[in-house]
Amino acid sequence: MTGAEAGSATRIVLADDERMVRTALRVILDAEPDLEVVGEAATGAEAVSVVRELRPDVVLMDVRMPEIDGIRATEQILAGMADAPRIVVVTTFENDSYVYDALRVGAAGFLLKRAAAEDLVGAVRLVARSDSLLYPAAVRGLAAEYARRGPRAAPAWAGRLTDREADVLRLMATGMTNAEIADRLSVGPATVKTHVAAVLAKTGARDRTQAVIVAYESGFITPG
Repeated sequence: MTGAEAGSATRIVLADDERMVRTALRVILDAEPDLEVVGEAATGAEAVSVVRELRPDVVLMDVRMPEIDGIRATEQILAGMADAPRIVVVTTFENDSYVYDALRVGAAGFLLKRAAAEDLVGAVRLVARSDSLLYPAAVRGLAAEYARRGPRAAPAWAGRLTDREADVLRLMATGMTNAEIADRLSVGPATVKTHVAAVLAKTGARDRTQAVIVAYESGFITPG
């Protein structure tokens, strides 16, 4: 259970090799009563160690760092923790191949370094809540771009989805929240939550972002 879910402050770790960047992020985030920076790391290897020790709710991970980069650090954190935090990679360019690779290994989203303070705060709150995609249009754009690079065989999991679960996956890809999906399908939010859980289990995705990546890469959702 995250701090946001428990009603306490969302606990955050900052991983960036530039001290000034970490300081600026800390000032912005610590000014919010529901957010708390609990640790920092200057390298990818240090990020893995700090996150495992402090067990935050959210990690802001620079995509390029010394020792190991943000992609490998993200992969190691998610592989080594049963109740892993939500990881947002921080980058200069949204179409960077590093960003897509980070999303593929399990990052919950990405954030541009030039993002305004209010966008930073909103992004952290959104991923902590985890009922929607962070910047869904950009995630879809990245997924679609890489999906076009080659044909994919129909995934085995597609045949295991019910019609309603397939509908939910397609709506998840648009960035809809559970409440919005419930309204669109005329069902209760609890029903949507059950369908989302089934979609994640059947696709083998860690979260909504990975489910969208998998859906595009497999050809279940086609670019266009």
